Amino acid sequence: MKKRSHRALDQEDPLCCCEYVNRQGERSHMAACCCDCEDLDEACDRWMKREEQKTDSVSRVLATINDRLRVPWISGARPVDLSLIPPLILLPVFLHIASWHYLLGIIVLTTLPVTVLWYYYVTHRKKGRTLFFLSLAILSLFYMFYLFVTEVFSRGDVNHFQLGAVTTGVALTVIFLINTKRGPGYARPRPADTHSTVTYHSPPADVDGAYLNGARHQVVIANRVSSLHQSGESGTAQESVEHREVQRTNWCDVCKLVRPPRAGHCRICGVCILRLDHHCVWINSCVGQANHSSFLLMLFFFLLTSLYGISLVLGSVCPQQNVMIALFYCPNVYDQYSTALCFTCAWYSSIVTGGLLHLLVLQLINVSYNTTEREARLAMREKTGRKLLWGLIVDTGAYSRGFWNNWTEFLTMSKTLEASTSKPTHLV
Repeated sequence: MKKRSHRALDQEDPLCCCEYVNRQGERSHMAACCCDCEDLDEACDRWMKREEQKTDSVSRVLATINDRLRVPWISGARPVDLSLIPPLILLPVFLHIASWHYLLGIIVLTTLPVTVLWYYYVTHRKKGRTLFFLSLAILSLFYMFYLFVTEVFSRGDVNHFQLGAVTTGVALTVIFLINTKRGPGYARPRPADTHSTVTYHSPPADVDGAYLNGARHQVVIANRVSSLHQSGESGTAQESVEHREVQRTNWCDVCKLVRPPRAGHCRICGVCILRLDHHCVWINSCVGQANHSSFLLMLFFFLLTSLYGISLVLGSVCPQQNVMIALFYCPNVYDQYSTALCFTCAWYSSIVTGGLLHLLVLQLINVSYNTTEREARLAMREKTGRKLLWGLIVDTGAYSRGFWNNWTEFLTMSKTLEASTSKPTHLV
């Protein structure tokens, strides 16, 4: 079956809800998803002929499936990443299996975090973008809230005020997540340094979509020689030489620009970020100058809501026990499947809460010392920082101006950032 001929991409002819622009920049339709699958046909032919597969055969087939797996949308069909699907299936299944018996609960609640950490190190080592962790985080939030309403609130163990408090916490967490996803603040070439632009019809897979401003975008290329020369024009000869040396060190060969102070290039997003802290897989985005405060508020409201929700759930399934004792000793909780499921979810939420609480504490310490996670790692690698409290605190001494001044700078840094011209990203 041959694929229909692709029409040339025309800006004046908008896409319908089931059309999209594929990886080759050609206009296609969702109805043609099974047509002209050269990569799959070649892989099948080699398998039937018992020939050795090419090294990139599987990745090419998966890329084709990712490109064609789409859902209808107003301005054109939107792609659905395959990494979104496993958490939607595995998390509810594992939690329900863990509720059958306490031994199964121990096995599942031990295996699940280990598997997630293993997958994190695999993807982090390959520097690849994945929506698995964001999908798992969002599903965990809403699935726990769903079980809280259907299993705890429906039994009358929680009043409307407590339900409203949990609902408000979930809503604030989602609001700050969306605000965090608007972008970390991208370093861009100065207009005076621009010597050419390159137009793409679809964003490369290794570059953050928010930086590229949609599917059809322009990439500005700066001239390295003119950038470094103009940066050191003023001042004495010695100052100019030192300034040019700093600018040469901050030059990014990938983004073709001179990075501002404290900016860094993210190899996962493929762009330079202003005041880069780290790339967070749980939000599938970098944490930088524009969204760092929103990121901390998201963590704060999530942890507050999670701790309050866990206490309500344990008070419901183990009313005679103290909350801390009930988490470790709750007799007869597995006699009923409903209470066992709530108890299992409370343990799962406690594990997630413990990990994010550790992250929040480290973030608060770094802000208090006016350092970023990236700067702390570089200081330890180059042995220019001081370790305090057994390595929990890393003082680089480069930007710290005292506790209050550091927090003042942190809380006002997003206001000094120039308005970004890029569109906000979608939630996933």
